[in-house]
Amino acid sequence: MAKTVSINIPHQLGAAEAKRRLEGGLAQLAGQIPGGDASRFSQSWAGDVLNFSAVAMGQTITGVVQVLDDHARLDLSLPGLLGMAAGKIKDELHRRGQLLLK
Repeated sequence: MAKTVSINIPHQLGAAEAKRRLEGGLAQLAGQIPGGDASRFSQSWAGDVLNFSAVAMGQTITGVVQVLDDHARLDLSLPGLLGMAAGKIKDELHRRGQLLLK
């Protein structure tokens, strides 16, 4: 059963700059997922909403990022074994998100 993780990352960049930083940063982050396959990362923007998927340890992670003027919200679905590590994954994504939007 998949576990849903939600993360809010505050920023002072405005939506356009936050989106620009996230566009490059998420692709880079996908290549650093342990057991991940960077070639199987896909992203699709619709305005200020990003839908993405990535494969790690043979499991597909899906998520949505909403970019707002003062924060970005990430909702992530972690399947199977990845769901058991949801706390660690959430903490690491929050940390990296803060670095991207600093």
